[in-house]
Amino acid sequence: MSNQPSKPLLSFWQIWNMCFGFLGIQFGFALQNANISRIFQTLGADISELAILWVAAPLTGLLVQPIVGYLSDNTKSRFGRRRPFFFIGAILTTIALIFMPNSPTLWVAAGMLWIMDASINITMEPFRAFVGDLLSERQRTLGYVMQSFFIGVGAVIASALPWIFTQWLDIPNVAAEGQIPPSVKYAFYVGAVVLFAAVIWTVFTTKEYTDEELEKFHSEPDNIESLRDKPIGLNKFVWLAVGVIFTSLIFHLGWEEELYILSLGISAYGLLLVLAERLQKWSRTDNGFFHVIYDLNYMPPVMGQLAFVQFFSWFALFALWIYSTSAITSYHFGATDPLSKTYNDGADWVGVLFGAYNGFAALAAFGISAMANKFGAKLTHFLCLLIGALGFISLVMIKDPTWLLLSMAGIGIAWASILSLPYAMLSNAIPQNKMGLYMGIFNFFIVIPQLLAASVLGVMLKVFFSSEAVYAYVVGAVFWVVAALFTLRVKA
Repeated sequence: MSNQPSKPLLSFWQIWNMCFGFLGIQFGFALQNANISRIFQTLGADISELAILWVAAPLTGLLVQPIVGYLSDNTKSRFGRRRPFFFIGAILTTIALIFMPNSPTLWVAAGMLWIMDASINITMEPFRAFVGDLLSERQRTLGYVMQSFFIGVGAVIASALPWIFTQWLDIPNVAAEGQIPPSVKYAFYVGAVVLFAAVIWTVFTTKEYTDEELEKFHSEPDNIESLRDKPIGLNKFVWLAVGVIFTSLIFHLGWEEELYILSLGISAYGLLLVLAERLQKWSRTDNGFFHVIYDLNYMPPVMGQLAFVQFFSWFALFALWIYSTSAITSYHFGATDPLSKTYNDGADWVGVLFGAYNGFAALAAFGISAMANKFGAKLTHFLCLLIGALGFISLVMIKDPTWLLLSMAGIGIAWASILSLPYAMLSNAIPQNKMGLYMGIFNFFIVIPQLLAASVLGVMLKVFFSSEAVYAYVVGAVFWVVAALFTLRVKA
């Protein structure tokens, strides 16, 4: 039995302060999720182009989060390990939120999405590790649930802002061709202020443990020598061959260009394995790149099991975010012209619905915490995902837009669980001294399904559903059922 001291339990308000920054982070994400497709379509994007334009969001997360996780694990400053990244990311995201709705062309908007998503990820990734740093195993579920609560609250307000500005303040929700409506612009400006203020609140109200204090609570050595013992890159040529063959087939058979995202991604992973293997042979393993690739290949078993849960969960969410504007405006409002008032009324209602599912998530968060304490995180997550799948299916069955709020209740319950319980199960199964790195790697299983969705979801809708966006919800329902079944396999 270990004689190490346990981390002291924090008060409710201490946990509140350390998680409050997520209110601002979700303001940025919610504005992005509810309005980016609208901005793209307003600037001339066709529905078939939406998935490929959205690829910026997951790809930046794939690149940024593990790097930031590794750097924050190894940062030594008088401000702590994580808080410098909170501050830098908040400044960059604030600037991006101001510039995004002023994009003059479609490709400028696509570029701004890359910058904005990268900036949000710089701030967000260390927040996940922050909970593992400061809270004992006994309080970690509460910490991640608290983050889920703030995500819900922030998203409710942010998602509904364009609708609020139009309905309550008479700010126009339509504009000339190629112009972003004023209601959307003002929403992004407010989001910039809220994000910066909320993150700074956490920076100045929460103290991090010093390296010496963390060593008292945890003794896992980061043994660099052991990184030379296990081979890496055994399947590198398989990945390369599959990627090259797949890319050739796309080119020669004239398949949809979106599939290049998948084929080139497979090839790139093979090349990364080759490089990591070279570094291992040259004994140059003390660097962030090698640690990311090595720990991805030799992740803890629980993390590998949760990877399947995350994959199917986030593929469904990406379908919701990409296609809701198109689905709701066409299927429930009967409008396809982005310049028409009916379309923009429908787009505003999408913001309300996104706010609603986040609001239900905020309300459900602490109930989910109580269920997890009583029945366990695994069973609770399983049930929440099934409820969410019913919410997805009902979006197709219900025609009256007002009653879609009922669908959002089911989706909100699943969303609250997705944002908290997998992280709670993971944080108790990974070493403290690599908390940031493993949280960043865990993000791969959020990002990869989104990249896959950007690559194949548009093709699936075109081939099987005649490009009718509403049937993306059917795909989402099926994938959440599959995620629920994989949850039962987790040995947490």
